[in-house]
Amino acid sequence: MGIFGINYDRPGPGVRKDEPKKKGIRRFFELFVRKFWDIVKLNLIFCLIALPSAVLFFLGFVGIGGWYALILSIAAAFPLGGAVSACMFCIAKMLRDSPGWAGYDFRRKFRENFLQAALPGIVSAVFTYTHMYIWANMSVGRIAAGYGTIALLLVAVAFFEMIMPYVFLQTAHLSLKNAPIIKNSVILAIKDAPRSFCGMLFGRAVWIVSVLVFPLTVWLAPFLLLFGFTLSWLVNLMWIWPLVDEVFSIGAAIDDMQEQKVSGVTAVFASREPQR
Repeated sequence: MGIFGINYDRPGPGVRKDEPKKKGIRRFFELFVRKFWDIVKLNLIFCLIALPSAVLFFLGFVGIGGWYALILSIAAAFPLGGAVSACMFCIAKMLRDSPGWAGYDFRRKFRENFLQAALPGIVSAVFTYTHMYIWANMSVGRIAAGYGTIALLLVAVAFFEMIMPYVFLQTAHLSLKNAPIIKNSVILAIKDAPRSFCGMLFGRAVWIVSVLVFPLTVWLAPFLLLFGFTLSWLVNLMWIWPLVDEVFSIGAAIDDMQEQKVSGVTAVFASREPQR
């Protein structure tokens, strides 16, 4: 079975209906163990899609290719939004304990959201690369900044990272244009700011630590390659998914669709007369 393969004969993983759901850190480790290979698969797929843009930005940052490499890195970020939306769709299915196959679900959602999610993905790349450039130059003294400037930069990063998960979640689950999605995302991030902030902070914790104590965290690179992004999104969604599901009733709508499909199939078979 290939990286995008699917085996319809194998039952999907899940939990018993009568088994109470774990919460907090126990829920996290339950999903991490039960969905480990799906988490790794999604992370590797995302890394492959993000690699061209990241390499071009690095080349431009160190002076190889100059502004041409930096501009090309933004152009290469075109598929990133679709990839993030698809990953979050798959992780949300994990949180709902819905059976599925990560490769197949990723490919389906990536195709559906490729164009619409392109602009949010490019904006995310521009924002991330700009801040990486600023913070890196500040750390070596090329850019002078006072405490007020640093505080404003941190607030901007936090607010942006609080909003964007809502954007990609809505893109993956709702039939809305980008304008209302962004409006909804800002409202949700502000409406439950503590939840949004905790999701951002704990979701990005491993990345924050990696940057703050670099190069002592170089040994983390293989682990980040295997599940750095997907674990970050999993922790984030464990905080914000209940809010999104409550506001838009996504889980209930999906359950209704599944019941209608099952009822339709049952009706078809029930209408057939038995052979004599």
